[in-house]
Amino acid sequence: MNHEQLSGIAHTHHPIKAPLGDESVRHLLDHGLPRGDERVLDLGCGGGEWLLRALDTRPRLRAEGVDVSEDALALARRNACGRGIEERLVLHHCGAEEFSSPHGFDLVLSVGAAHAFGGLLPTLAAAREHLAPGGRVLIGDGFWEREPSPEAVEMLGDFADLATTVDRVVAAGWTPVHGHVSTRAELDAYEWACWGTLASWALDNPADPESRQVLETAGTRRSEWLRVYRDSFGFVSLVLRRTAD
Repeated sequence: MNHEQLSGIAHTHHPIKAPLGDESVRHLLDHGLPRGDERVLDLGCGGGEWLLRALDTRPRLRAEGVDVSEDALALARRNACGRGIEERLVLHHCGAEEFSSPHGFDLVLSVGAAHAFGGLLPTLAAAREHLAPGGRVLIGDGFWEREPSPEAVEMLGDFADLATTVDRVVAAGWTPVHGHVSTRAELDAYEWACWGTLASWALDNPADPESRQVLETAGTRRSEWLRVYRDSFGFVSLVLRRTAD
């Protein structure tokens, strides 16, 4: 079973693929979409959950999502049809670097997908290319709450602490207008949901030839979280505006 399939199962009960609770997602969208009639773009939208939630509560909103996964985009289309919002959602099957649009966007989203761009600042540079004047970016990425072990850095990446992370964003020409640091409860709930759901799938499908591998993967990931990075990893979501604007 490939990474995409494993991720799809793991996020069944936590479709926001980041350590954020429903209320935190709602507040971040409220700050990113203050009018309710914006045009929004998600770079690396996956199953489109951020866009679906934004469209659900804002009938004048228009949204577009970009992703390289056909399966994830198909899921987004099915869910949009089920919610009756498919006419206001456009999905593009391509890499973010290939995507172009004749218009800018009032909000550009990229939460938990910075690895696809090579880090936080390259993600912001990509988002800027699609931002309308006066628009906002909603971005989420990791940081180190405490000094990480070498194993944690090797596993998750060379993050900075929270203050340094924000300083780097500001130095790149952005001003935070809202932010949220995921709580311990949100971080733990996300990990339990992912690896518990994966393990449950394996136990519910013992005859599947992939069952043993999936169960072992769930156990490995759970152990890595508990033993390697739980005490050091944090996650911050920022709503940003261009300082020059």
